[in-house]
Amino acid sequence: MQFRNFIVCMVLILPNLTFAQEVNNKTKLQWFDWNEGFLKSNNEQKIALIDAYTEWCGWCKKMDRDTYAKTSVIDKINENFVPIKFNPEIKRTYKTSNGEISGRQLLLQLSNNSPSGYPTTFFYLPSKNEILPVPGYYGEKDFMNLLDKIVKYSRGEIELINN
Repeated sequence: MQFRNFIVCMVLILPNLTFAQEVNNKTKLQWFDWNEGFLKSNNEQKIALIDAYTEWCGWCKKMDRDTYAKTSVIDKINENFVPIKFNPEIKRTYKTSNGEISGRQLLLQLSNNSPSGYPTTFFYLPSKNEILPVPGYYGEKDFMNLLDKIVKYSRGEIELINN
């Protein structure tokens, strides 16, 4: 009798656990590293959202906690962007159209030789072959407005005067 009750419970519980896991996976950001994410952005013609951060940056950690963890932001990014985490202080090579370069060189390339600190969010628009740097911390509401603006700009619906 106990075994039968166990089987009945498992039949009832397992589908709910699978559903909960599926919902949970949809509300997470899957960050890509540069080499994988940049290629994916180009192949899918989706905007690359490049989060330039460092381990010691307090505002970067705050943005991870307070902005990138919000469901509204996650949903918007998952729909329209390829999210890439990029720490230029990590010793490794990054693949670009100019060959393999260091993290510092990539940061300089992304920022047009004018890095502005951390966090900086770079948006690469493959449809326009354009990089838009947006320095500083953004809270949820302001970041959602920024994401909407970037999407509209990439579609040619608006012109950007200031990021």
